[in-house]
Amino acid sequence: MALSNQRYAVILLMLFLIVWAALAINPLYRNDWLLENILTAITLPCLIFTYKRLPLSKASYLVIFLFLCLHTLGTHYTYSQVPYEKWVLALTGGSLDALMGWERNQFDRLVHLLYGLLLVYPIQEGVMKITKVKNALAYFVAVLIVMSTSMLYELIEWGAADFFGGDLGVAYLGSQGDAWDAHKDMLLASIGSVLTALYFCWRPRVSRHE
Repeated sequence: MALSNQRYAVILLMLFLIVWAALAINPLYRNDWLLENILTAITLPCLIFTYKRLPLSKASYLVIFLFLCLHTLGTHYTYSQVPYEKWVLALTGGSLDALMGWERNQFDRLVHLLYGLLLVYPIQEGVMKITKVKNALAYFVAVLIVMSTSMLYELIEWGAADFFGGDLGVAYLGSQGDAWDAHKDMLLASIGSVLTALYFCWRPRVSRHE
């Protein structure tokens, strides 16, 4: 028997809380962990309190769950020090960074890309429920929301890093010495959102001609 939407959402919430609790144990930098988890502390209550008035699909809750798990992993190590290279080396015996020609930790770039790729779908769904606009226009609005929130996050990140300064500011900013880090992060989120929007807007047209 298929799970109801509410039961499915509750299961994902419980799974996420388990992941969050496990990764809350001995994070690399506790103060940075606290700053990074402000996003989680805002997102979860919003999803819970708006569920009755704005329930999303199972697919939307799944991609939100996946993104929050990745974010939680980033908060445990700090984004610039997630040891994916060590994990890949242990699993394959090879270096992902060497294969791709990377000279910096790319985990933060991956998460910014996935912010657009994953979250434009639930944002579009919410836009359609609230405004009743057509699918393509809802995706256009969702892409704009991804772009603007990505920019807002970079501004908040810069402000917090400037306010706290020192090692905490450097850890939270996570630029790894790249002067264009914020610009690249915003670009990746924008690219991810556009790709997902184009895919879901194009797919129905393909289906009609099959």
